[in-house]
Amino acid sequence: MATLLQILQAIAALAVTLGLIGLTAVGLRRFGPDVIARFQGPARERRLALLETLVLDPTRRLVLVRLDGEERLILIGEGRMLETLKPPAPSRSRKAPAKEIAQ
Repeated sequence: MATLLQILQAIAALAVTLGLIGLTAVGLRRFGPDVIARFQGPARERRLALLETLVLDPTRRLVLVRLDGEERLILIGEGRMLETLKPPAPSRSRKAPAKEIAQ
C-alpha cells in the first residue's frame, strides 16, 4: 500500500514533468522555426513536387507531379496507380488577351 509520502512524490514528479513539457512547448512556439532550422542543416532543393490534384470521383483522382524538372500526370484510383501520362507542353502561340479600349 502506498504511503502518503509516495503519493506526494509521484504527484510532484508528474508536476515537474508536465512543467518541463509546457516550457518546451512555449520555447518552441517562440523560437521554434529558428531552432529547428539550425538542426536541419542547409536546405536542399527537392526533386519531387506535388503541383496539383483533381478529384474525379470518390475512387479516382488526377495528380500532377514534377520530378527532376519533368511534369507527369498520374491517374490514381482504387488503391493503385492506373496510368501515367506526360502532359503536353503548353502552347506558346497563345496571344495575351487584348485590353478593351473605352471610347
